[in-house]
Amino acid sequence: MTHGNSLTITTPSDREVAFSRVFNAPRRLVFDAYTKCEYLKKWLGVIPDWSWDVCKIDLKVGGSYRYVWRNVNGTEMGMGGVYREIVTNERIVATEKFDESWYEGDALDTTTFVESEGKTTLTIVVKYGSKEIRDNVLESGAADGMNAGFDNLEGLLASLTKASK
Repeated sequence: MTHGNSLTITTPSDREVAFSRVFNAPRRLVFDAYTKCEYLKKWLGVIPDWSWDVCKIDLKVGGSYRYVWRNVNGTEMGMGGVYREIVTNERIVATEKFDESWYEGDALDTTTFVESEGKTTLTIVVKYGSKEIRDNVLESGAADGMNAGFDNLEGLLASLTKASK
């Protein structure tokens, strides 16, 4: 199924959701935008009345990441995980856990960056603990948030691509 501009959502297995979108940028830029705080803060979770409070990334196997957003009322939303596999510009496998999670356990995210003719397909496959959790996530509106973030990422990548020429 396609959602919004060009976000494609599939269910590769009964516990997985795959989010995929093509960006008009080389994969090294998409990888950097996905793994460096100065870029993440410009696209991930950028919504009205919320701002980034914490962004920490230790990009190595066994390293961790931590993101915290704060809204104008002082409410925080945080998440983090541990990197299990990293192939620079190609693949990242990491756990994912929200501080106030609506599902049990950690999810496992496998993110791939595939470049073809100067465009990069970014695919995030999230594996949950059960089919029920996966289905709840699909019904939660997570796709709207993912698509909004990817719209922001598209704008950031356009400016980074222009600056790198």
